[in-house]
Amino acid sequence: ERIKEFTKTNKTEWIIGRGWDQNDWAAKEYPNKKILDSLFPETPIILKRIDGHAALVNTEVLKRTGINLNTKIDGGELITDTKGNLTGILIDNAVDIVTNKMPPPSKEQLKQALLAAQKNCFAFGLTTIDDAGLKKSEIDMIDELQKKNELKMRIYAMLSPNAENLTHYLKHGIYKTNKLTVRSFKFYADGALGSRGACLLNDYSDKPKWKGFLLNKKEYFEKYAELMAEKGFQLNTHCIGDSAVRLILSIYSKYFNNHCMASKNFPKESADKTLRWRIEHFQISTYSDLDYLQCLNSPSSSPNAPQIIPSVQSTHATSDMYWAEKKLGKERLNLAYAYKNLLKATGMLALGTDFPVEDISPFKTFYASVYRKDSKGFPAGGFQIENALSREETIKGMTIWAAYANFEEKEKGSLEKNKYADFIILDTDLLNCKEDKILQTKVLSTFIAGKEVYKK
Repeated sequence: ERIKEFTKTNKTEWIIGRGWDQNDWAAKEYPNKKILDSLFPETPIILKRIDGHAALVNTEVLKRTGINLNTKIDGGELITDTKGNLTGILIDNAVDIVTNKMPPPSKEQLKQALLAAQKNCFAFGLTTIDDAGLKKSEIDMIDELQKKNELKMRIYAMLSPNAENLTHYLKHGIYKTNKLTVRSFKFYADGALGSRGACLLNDYSDKPKWKGFLLNKKEYFEKYAELMAEKGFQLNTHCIGDSAVRLILSIYSKYFNNHCMASKNFPKESADKTLRWRIEHFQISTYSDLDYLQCLNSPSSSPNAPQIIPSVQSTHATSDMYWAEKKLGKERLNLAYAYKNLLKATGMLALGTDFPVEDISPFKTFYASVYRKDSKGFPAGGFQIENALSREETIKGMTIWAAYANFEEKEKGSLEKNKYADFIILDTDLLNCKEDKILQTKVLSTFIAGKEVYKK
């Protein structure tokens, strides 16, 4: 119905949408392309799942991209029905086959999208955005708009590891202005739990003999870890499943000098304490890996300087809690979304919203962090409340710790002399207000470099 309504006033070569989640439906099964094919037989349509790790496409897309039952995909999957026919559901790297062949947005479309996003961000009190998976053309547009002062938002850019980015940025090095920092690459170890693409150590509870998968081979991640370390770029890796976390921790560990490595043959002086490599999401862990993470983050020369930083989004816990136990089982769920455990192991967390996967509001992030409840106030006692963060920890996670995770703690993240005057004014005291007031919080003003960019 939404697509039909869209086509009444929009004429586009491709129709692109996002946001469905089969876990929210009465019948918790993937959709198929039959209705799309009957309504839009000649218009290519791609509708991404909420997390972007799965998509529904129609037959016209399959024709244009050459995807068929004989297509071989590493780190991805083509879902078929009981008769062995393609349903139009693509998982992880299979989605990339389509997106890589889609026409790119025009410069004007990209400009308008950036300016619209900025407007939304300022209204919610966001002054710096960590934007993951950007292309060089997008970086160039952001830089151009910022220099013209049309785009006032500060952006910490995580590059997609495509050929153009690797060739250009590894040759020319880190790029930084007062509004844009380009010094990191975003890699994907695995997919999402909701589409069973997260790579687990043991089988999914609701799908025996299935553990998910890595999106690339171990050698791929090892190759680029070495290259990132050599060139001085931050390595940020998406890890949802405990198997993905374990693999990436083992790869990261080779570049950090501390007593955890005493029994291994790593050179003592190989560590670069400026690496600050991140694990994005760090959704499912094990006790042994939490212990290992703590060990890795405690070099004898500087015991309080985290080097591997979990970058987490608290609303993932309160969005997934309705169905996560079915996929993980109760025992494994206890070590999922374990933000307090991660904080104890590392000393700091970078907190974010992960929009558009989750809601843009940082107040929902705050509420989910402190009370472990969704916006409906569910569950009454909080979901796995033992892993709740304090109010102060949550504020730090969205300000000074987030700035540290971006190598920007000397210029932002706290209100101090010689730092940017990026701040917001709220109608609510988040550190002292009652629980029921948090989600009612309104941003009265947003300031960038001391200049008001939003006023309610």
